[in-house]
Amino acid sequence: MVNDRIRFDEPRSGVQRLAARFGGHAYDTHRHETYGVGLTLWGAQSFHYRGALRTSRGGQVMVLHPDEAHDGHATVDAGFAYRMLYVDPATVSAAIGGNPPFVPEVVADDPVLADLLREAFADFPRSLEPLAVDAVVERLAGRLAARSDDQPRPRSAAVAHRAVACARDFLAAEAHRTVASEELEKVTGLDRFALSRHFRAATGTSPHRYQVGRRLAQAQKMIAEGVPLSDAAAATGFADQSHLTRHFSARFGLTPGRWATLARQS
Repeated sequence: MVNDRIRFDEPRSGVQRLAARFGGHAYDTHRHETYGVGLTLWGAQSFHYRGALRTSRGGQVMVLHPDEAHDGHATVDAGFAYRMLYVDPATVSAAIGGNPPFVPEVVADDPVLADLLREAFADFPRSLEPLAVDAVVERLAGRLAARSDDQPRPRSAAVAHRAVACARDFLAAEAHRTVASEELEKVTGLDRFALSRHFRAATGTSPHRYQVGRRLAQAQKMIAEGVPLSDAAAATGFADQSHLTRHFSARFGLTPGRWATLARQS
């Protein structure tokens, strides 16, 4: 029987690595504000995504897009193991000099992407050096662009990348509290609706979901370090433990309690 396990490293320059294995149910329905690009090592895992049930078997790769709901469970008795890169879409956008690419084929046999993922995890969980992160992002962005759909997507105007960067920096710095729309308007020089359009074009998600994601990432780290759930909730701007649990489950597909158990087994 497979012992469920999760290991992850610190986010670095818009990239975080996660390695996990599960023997049955893995994740409830959730979504990320990042790309999720993964390699199934062995076994088979299935997940509901964009209206269909997808299955990734050993050696296959997955490309999940920002803000797309999905779950996860083992498809075979042996369970499954996989590695996943969570990559900031704005980082991908910067690497290719355009909007984040959309890859229509969710699960594929892609030896190029599989080799890239193996290389990115060669020294895991030892931290990637800064130049190694840059190389991973550049190659990953290029591969996603190469596999993206060929249909041009309408663009009403160029993306205000500088304003989006200012908004992201401000939201990250103020992740412990609720930020008012007027504050972002002052920081970026854009009205709230224009900012929302530009922010989603550059990152694939909304300013609010992005900020909640920063708070949850900090809570995730604290819980893995053994901080009590109520303390982690208070330190990361959630009203109480139940408030944290609701958002945590929606973001990671695991309750904070299960995350704490899996993290201690790493």
